[in-house]
Amino acid sequence: MSVLSGKKILLGVTAGIAAYKAAFLVRLLVKKGADVRVVMTPAAKDFVTPLTLSTLSNNEVWSDFVSEEREGATWNNHVELGLWADLFVIAPATANTLSKMAQGTSDNLLLATYLSAKCPVYYAPAMDLDMYAHPSTQHSFETLTSFGNIQIPAEEGALASGLVGKGRMAEPENIVSFLETDLRSKLPLRDKKILVTAGPTYEAIDPVRFIGNHSSGKMGYAIASKAATLGADVVLVSGPTTLELNHDHITVVRVVSAAEMYSAVHDHKTNCDIAILSAAVADFRPKQVASEKIKKKASGMSLELERTQDILASLGAEKENMILVGFAMETENALENAKSKLKKKNLDLIVLNSLKDEGAGFQGDTNKITLIDYHNNVVSFEVKPKAEVANDIFKYILDQFYA
Repeated sequence: MSVLSGKKILLGVTAGIAAYKAAFLVRLLVKKGADVRVVMTPAAKDFVTPLTLSTLSNNEVWSDFVSEEREGATWNNHVELGLWADLFVIAPATANTLSKMAQGTSDNLLLATYLSAKCPVYYAPAMDLDMYAHPSTQHSFETLTSFGNIQIPAEEGALASGLVGKGRMAEPENIVSFLETDLRSKLPLRDKKILVTAGPTYEAIDPVRFIGNHSSGKMGYAIASKAATLGADVVLVSGPTTLELNHDHITVVRVVSAAEMYSAVHDHKTNCDIAILSAAVADFRPKQVASEKIKKKASGMSLELERTQDILASLGAEKENMILVGFAMETENALENAKSKLKKKNLDLIVLNSLKDEGAGFQGDTNKITLIDYHNNVVSFEVKPKAEVANDIFKYILDQFYA
């Protein structure tokens, strides 16, 4: 999943030969998971058809203030377009349009939308090399930069005039890469490495049977997903679960047992900024694992257990410059037990939930948490979808540790 996934992107297309590349750009943005709408200057339709861009974006394309219909005219609301977008990308941006943007001219729908936009505006210049180098164009660049608009640098290469030089619109792949890099650079957890554990562990009794629990891994997966959305590079150590995550900045390490999870966590703890251990790790495992399936006996059977290694405590004992977050699933004396665990395992924050709370617990899509930090501050939340719970956890971490 890309940082562009779920973004509402308004693509402005102006009248230059590079307008044909807008079709490829729309396709790439849609493949990244963005919701793309296109607004064109009237003259841009001479270079690429609205039908092409509408088909690729799965949305209507706008180019005029008024749409003529058989039953009457419809006004295209440039204010609504500008407010709808998370990003406004003008590509290609001709010298003519750039000059009008700098001067505040509003003689077409694209420019009126630009003046109404509240979101970040990116533009990809496209023109001949002498036009690109002309002082008036450079002045437009400087003015737009002062407005906070972001230039996607032009590239060097063969131009429509037959000359070779700078002024060529960045290739669609490079525009997408520029947008992703720029957006990530502004995220609150950029350059942070976050380690997350999720799901249950299975402790083998024999080749068929195991000791486990009902954890689905949904909470840990929601935490990993949110961390990546906030810009972090995430390592997710997952016990057995049917869940999947597809994100450019999430590495999933699959394990089965508590011992395997312990090893994976310690393999990936180096340079970790935040570790959030939400996995429901088995506290005990069979002392002896049978090599063959154990047969039923009329007299029954006994199973000798031994403790598993405490992953959370092991990180707490040696952490340096790491924010360590644990989870506590309780059924009685919840707050007291969670506070004790926080102190005993040297945590910075503990997430408490109770099986007795409606909407909390294993398997479900919601959770109800209470956060307790190392200063014994206690903050409780209502029942929420686990994605929103993950958001609450990171908001608390950002407010308390990165403010």
